[in-house]
Amino acid sequence: MKKSFFLASFVLISVLLLSNTSVAVDLGIMTGSEKGTYYQFGLDMMALGKQHGFNLNVYNSTGSVENIYAVYNRPRTQMGIVQSDVLAFVVKVKSDATLKRIARKTKMIFPLYDEEVHLLARTGINIFDDLEDKRVAIGKEGSGSFLTAKLLFELSGIMPQTTVSVGTLEAITMLKQGEIDAMFYVAGFPVKLFAENVIMDDNLHLVTITNKSITEFYPETVIPPKTYAWQEKEVKTIAVKAVLVSFDFRRNNCENVGSFAAMVYENLDWLKQNGHAKWKSVALDYPLKGWRQYDCVKKHLKHSRVEIEPAGDGNPLLKAIKEIL
Repeated sequence: MKKSFFLASFVLISVLLLSNTSVAVDLGIMTGSEKGTYYQFGLDMMALGKQHGFNLNVYNSTGSVENIYAVYNRPRTQMGIVQSDVLAFVVKVKSDATLKRIARKTKMIFPLYDEEVHLLARTGINIFDDLEDKRVAIGKEGSGSFLTAKLLFELSGIMPQTTVSVGTLEAITMLKQGEIDAMFYVAGFPVKLFAENVIMDDNLHLVTITNKSITEFYPETVIPPKTYAWQEKEVKTIAVKAVLVSFDFRRNNCENVGSFAAMVYENLDWLKQNGHAKWKSVALDYPLKGWRQYDCVKKHLKHSRVEIEPAGDGNPLLKAIKEIL
């Protein structure tokens, strides 16, 4: 009898202890280079998640193209940050069976912020059209910058002498040494890479992008003066939207991603106060045309103020890629 009593007591105490022990939810997110805005956003969400029972693993990457494929195919990688024009490209290409499967399984969690197209160049290049017959670094294959640069050249009809597929740090070094004339980098300002690795004495500057064939499809924006210590004037450029995406989970990770998204939504003010400066321009309710919000997220957002517009051909980037292809 006494033995049964002690056994029952042990079981009861164990149940009570387990019921009071919360296990952190493990999630993974693909971002970008360690000096890019995607990576900083990942770290900010990781810091927020620790306060609310989420263990977010932040993975660096070459960028949007790698991120989409990792979300589709890589274990323990539930989310990723990608460019809207890269998403549009994946959705629009119907001839590739793998891309069609990826498009079906990629779901939007939130639109995040506008990413400015940074075109950094040597003296003598003042507008986008000056890239004709020049040597231009367009980012590593697999990066969003790589695809965006390709699309911009297609849209504008500008033909560089050569395009070089290298990482951003290597591109800056080549630019300083005169081995290339300009480089692309798509990221939300201020970009840590340019703040830390470019100085006034390098005689490099940001180039205006106002080509009408480009601005017909990409929204225009500006990089304010003194965004970087070496940048004296406002620079007119274009932007793409950074988008947080997920795989189309139907079981446990559906709830995990949905709960994580709700946590981000409800604590956006904390991120704006404590995270990267670009959080201040984030509008999680922004109706990104052509994209439905992931249903696993939507059901957790009880106070969402704006209905995400249904999928369709309203996205001008989709039209642009249709023209190109």
